[in-house]
Amino acid sequence: MLKTLNSPTMYLICGAIVLFVAGVSVFFMVRAWRAGIAIGMDKTKMKRTITASATFSVLPSLGILLGVIALSGALGTPLPWLRLSVIGALHYETQVAEAAAEAAGLSGLSVSEMTPRAFVTIAFLMAVCIMWGMVFSVFFNKKYLKKLSAGGAKTAKAGGFGDAAMTAMFIGLVSAYIGSYIGSFVSEKGLFTFSGSWIPLLVAAVSAVVMALFIWIEEKKKAEWVEGFALAASMLAGMAAAAIAAAL
Repeated sequence: MLKTLNSPTMYLICGAIVLFVAGVSVFFMVRAWRAGIAIGMDKTKMKRTITASATFSVLPSLGILLGVIALSGALGTPLPWLRLSVIGALHYETQVAEAAAEAAGLSGLSVSEMTPRAFVTIAFLMAVCIMWGMVFSVFFNKKYLKKLSAGGAKTAKAGGFGDAAMTAMFIGLVSAYIGSYIGSFVSEKGLFTFSGSWIPLLVAAVSAVVMALFIWIEEKKKAEWVEGFALAASMLAGMAAAAIAAAL
């Protein structure tokens, strides 16, 4: 099955879409450059901005690359490459792929259990579930921006329901995952009889510590530039902890 998922046809389909999106990005970058020249912006500053943006996009993208690698073992390389190159998010893709796999009757994202029907289900849900942000933006973003403008500084200072909802959702997801890890770690035979793996808990703890360190550096040292590296560093630290723990 993995050979089929990595077939030239899959690469051709996914690659064509990625190239189209990349072409659109280049098109608007050229238009932005010309617009900057038209309004009299300094070409030297524009070049520096482009260089800085490209430089600070490389390391944060390692997190995306790790996501592609993690998903490619079960879904092949083309689909994760497509999903995380166009409209996607690392935390979203992995969660939806896992949930869709279980809904399709698999024990998880396992290439040994993967079937064409399960793959289509996973790919369909990964693509369709994330498109609504784009759709809602087309129809409702203008009205939403007007409300934001009307709110003024008070809304910006106090935050809003959206910020609270996103924070609550994130905490809920983290709690659910950690709870599931603890549940698999503690067997049904007794409260203190262990039969599961403690490695996911170690990975969560190490990743949380590394993320907290980056947040501390950003806030206390006024180094806002480290924000883009926090996710990639946390993932790398978590993966390293898992590899070391498994080896030991």
